[in-house]
Amino acid sequence: MISESVVIEANLENFSDYSLQLNRWILKPIGVWPPSRSTSRIERMVSLVLIVVCHCAISFTVIPSALHIILEDEDIYSKLKLLGPLSHWFVGGLNYTMLLTRSREIRCCVEHMEMDWRIITRLKDHRIMLQNAKFGRRVVCFCAAFMQLGVLSYCTVTALTTQVIVLDNVTKIVRLLPCPVYKELLNVDTSPTNEIVLASQFLSGFIVNSSAAGTFSLAAVLAAHACGQLNVLKTWITEFVNESDGHDKHVYFNEIGVIVEHHLRVLSFISRIEDLMNRICFMELFKCTLDICMLGYYILMEWADQDIKTLTIYFAILVSMSFNVFIVCYIGEILTEQCKNVGEVVYMTNWYYLPDKTILDLILIITRSSLIIKITAGKLIHMTIYTFGDVIKNAFAYLNILRQRT
Repeated sequence: MISESVVIEANLENFSDYSLQLNRWILKPIGVWPPSRSTSRIERMVSLVLIVVCHCAISFTVIPSALHIILEDEDIYSKLKLLGPLSHWFVGGLNYTMLLTRSREIRCCVEHMEMDWRIITRLKDHRIMLQNAKFGRRVVCFCAAFMQLGVLSYCTVTALTTQVIVLDNVTKIVRLLPCPVYKELLNVDTSPTNEIVLASQFLSGFIVNSSAAGTFSLAAVLAAHACGQLNVLKTWITEFVNESDGHDKHVYFNEIGVIVEHHLRVLSFISRIEDLMNRICFMELFKCTLDICMLGYYILMEWADQDIKTLTIYFAILVSMSFNVFIVCYIGEILTEQCKNVGEVVYMTNWYYLPDKTILDLILIITRSSLIIKITAGKLIHMTIYTFGDVIKNAFAYLNILRQRT
C-alpha cells in the first residue's frame, strides 16, 4: 500500500506546475514571465529580445496613430473612433511595462506558492488547494479567450475591409488598418507598407491583449491560491478545536502555533498580491472605464447603419472588458470575505469547551482576522463588487456626456 506522503512527493511538482501553467503560457511569449535561478543564459537572452520586439511593436502602432489623431484634418467622430483602439494599445503598453517592472514581485509570489505546496503535507489539504487551483485555471481560460478573441476579431474584420483609392491616376485597393496611421510618416496606401503595418498591428494587438489577460489571470490564480490556503487554515482550526479535549496543553501550544504561523503566512501572501496588483489594477480600471465608454458610443453611432458584423464585434469587446473588470473586483471581494471568515469559523467552533489558555489563543486569531488586507487600485479604491458597479456607472455617465457634446 502506497502511503500518502509518497503520493504527495510524487505529484508535488505537478501540483505546483498545474496552478501556474496557463499563466506561464500567456506571459512567456511576451517576455514577462520572471526568470528563476534555473533559467539558462540563453533563455534570459531570448526573453530580453522578446521584450525589445514587443516594445518596438507597440510603439510602432501607438506613435503613428497618435500623430494621425493630432495632425490629420478629420471630423470629430473619426477622431473619437480612433481614440478607443489607440487608448487600448497605449494603456496596454503601459500595463506591459508595469508588469516588467514588477517581475521580482511576481517571482516572489510564484516561489511562495511553490513553497506552500511543499509545506502542506496532507493529501486532504492538497485536495482543497487543488480545487481552488482548478477555479483559477478556469478564470485564466475565460480571461484569455475573451480578451484575445474580442480585440483580434476587431482587427481581423477591419483588415478584411478594403478601400478603393486613386493615387497618381492609378486605382488601388488597400486594406483598412485597425489603428489608422499618419500618412506623412508612413504611406500605407502602397504595398508592401500596408501589409507590414497591418502585420505589426496584429502583433502589437496580441502583445497588449496578452499583457491584459496575463494581468487578470495572474491576479485570479494568486487569489485562488490564497483562498485555498485560507480554506486549509479553517480546516485546521476546526480539527484543532474538535480534537483538543484530552490532550496535553503543550500539544495545544504546538498546534495553535502552527495555525497562527500559517495564518500570518497567508496574510503575508495576500499583502504581496496587493503590492503587486494595486498599480496595475488602477491602470486597468482607468482603461476599462474609457473602453466601455467608447464602445458604448460606437454602438450608438453604428446602430443606425445596422451593420451586424461590426456591432457584434463591439458587443464582444464590451463583454470582454466588463468581464475582466468584474473578475478583478470579484477577486478583491472574495479575499476580503475569506479573511473575515477565518475569525467567524473560530467563533462558530465549540471553543467554550476548551481551557482558558487555549480560548485566549483563539481570540488572538479572531482579532487578527478583523484587520483585513484589502486589494486596492492604486491604494485608493477598494476592489469589490460595488467598485465594479461604480465603473459601469461612471462609464455610462461619461458616455452620456460624450453623446450630448457630439
